[in-house]
Amino acid sequence: MNEGFGKTMINVFVAAGVFYVAVVVLMYAMQRNLMYFPDSRKPFPAASGMPDMREVSITTEDGLILLAWAAPPGTQGMPTVVLFHGNAGNIGHRGFKARLFLDAGFGLVLAEYRGYGGNPGEPSEEGFYADGRAVMAALPSLGVPSNQVVLYGESLGTGVAVKMAAEAAQAGTPVAALVLEAPFTSTADTGAVHYPFLPVHLLMKDRYASIERIADVSAPVFVVHGEQDRTVPQKLGRQLFEAAQEPKEALWLATAGHNDVFEHGAGPAVIDFLRRYVSGAAK
Repeated sequence: MNEGFGKTMINVFVAAGVFYVAVVVLMYAMQRNLMYFPDSRKPFPAASGMPDMREVSITTEDGLILLAWAAPPGTQGMPTVVLFHGNAGNIGHRGFKARLFLDAGFGLVLAEYRGYGGNPGEPSEEGFYADGRAVMAALPSLGVPSNQVVLYGESLGTGVAVKMAAEAAQAGTPVAALVLEAPFTSTADTGAVHYPFLPVHLLMKDRYASIERIADVSAPVFVVHGEQDRTVPQKLGRQLFEAAQEPKEALWLATAGHNDVFEHGAGPAVIDFLRRYVSGAAK
């Protein structure tokens, strides 16, 4: 081998290594910017198509005062759905889902996270869990008994919903049901799909390891997931579903992606599941 060529190749490999390390360091530093996409503007219920909801203040264990929206059941005795939305936007963007439950007579709480919807703070996994716990702790003051609570998680919010459901079961106050839309085993597994060239499992700060907690959930579980989901592959939702306790049901939508499951029949399926499994929801 020509000595000059050998030195050139060594330089190429060194440069490639330095570039790769720089990419890894940059991705590690910016990972939360790649995970959370909050709309920090404060939304208003009426402007978002939910005039029947009211603003409520939720205080977290670390002293943040967060805005959430709540509405009592339209039909006496109906359960209340607590919705933890995904990583983008704010609660004002969930009007079409809110209307599904409100129009069916359910109570509804739209939980909002730190850093979203005009709330103080910065998003993080432990921060979101603190926000979830604050919402759960506030439910009795909103007139919602623990046995009438349905947790609904959407995408990243499934990690929060699973954690809250598992903690409620461990505390001896299990929720009535858990609904998961486009769930994952963990965000590290999800990230590894999108960045196969990076050691994601070593780098990830916020892991939302639902696969480690789902078996602790004693409530009935419903999973809905699109086969064309390019954000959270359906295979991860299937793995989580397999790890859940019975009773459990799933709706695997062949033509749905990540954000359009309600355009493919998810809404009526969720309502049907709750009416069959949750006391007070049956008609």
